[in-house]
Amino acid sequence: MKAALIQQSNGADISANINKLERNIANVAAQGAQLVVLQELHNSLYFCQTENTDVFDLAETIPGPSTTWLSRLAKDLKLVIVASLFEKRAPGLYHNTAVVFENDGTIAGKYRKMHIPDDPAYYEKFYFTPGDLGFEPINTSIGRLGVLVCWDQWYPEAARLMALAGADILIYPTAIGWESTDADDEKKRQQDAWIISQRGHAVANGLPLISVNRVGYEADPSGQTGGIHFWGNSFVAGPQGEILAEAGKAADENLLVEIDLKRSESVRRIWPFLRDRRIDAYGNIVKRFID
Repeated sequence: MKAALIQQSNGADISANINKLERNIANVAAQGAQLVVLQELHNSLYFCQTENTDVFDLAETIPGPSTTWLSRLAKDLKLVIVASLFEKRAPGLYHNTAVVFENDGTIAGKYRKMHIPDDPAYYEKFYFTPGDLGFEPINTSIGRLGVLVCWDQWYPEAARLMALAGADILIYPTAIGWESTDADDEKKRQQDAWIISQRGHAVANGLPLISVNRVGYEADPSGQTGGIHFWGNSFVAGPQGEILAEAGKAADENLLVEIDLKRSESVRRIWPFLRDRRIDAYGNIVKRFID
């Protein structure tokens, strides 16, 4: 499977962001991409740096305007597309939702982000209700996609449940970066941890993994912090955690990579982690903490 990761910087002009996305999607389609993965909340700036009720006006229904243009692109360019939208489910009920489009333009399925952060500059709990669709892979013509979103990537349970449900690949649309006042050594620790944790999910589950991050600086509208510098570094890992391709940390980039989905079978034969799991001894995993 030839996959494309679109790592993009965004501005305040949503139309300009969408037009740039369309050009990039067409570009990778012309290079033979079958799967295109977009970053988290790709239409706009990352608005969760502040809590502002006016921002809810950005949300849209699914189906809605964004699914209409993405469906058209998927059909016209014969692509499977993984998108990331601010979903308005009902008045006062919103989700951070990934939508998967089949290459005939239909919606193959969606995933609502399950783990919602609430950290300085990442005030997502103000905007998003935790997902209620569970950890279910989405069936497409190119495989079963285990789609998760950003903060989900720190939780091995989420990756494991996707793998146990039959995912062929793990996919993480992401928006993560440094607070601008972080020291250089802290920046390196954060970025290394982000990469290591996801490579660990690939290894533990014997699956390839795609992580697509945004890039560029976005100011804090409140002026309370120095804003976020999104660190890019979108990457693809193989089922033994090996890096198959990696983007840079400072610029827009379309990353194309061939992924052998059949290789997971060979890796799982030599590293049969699923076989050796002690499911009889894991009951406490559903507890918040073991006192």
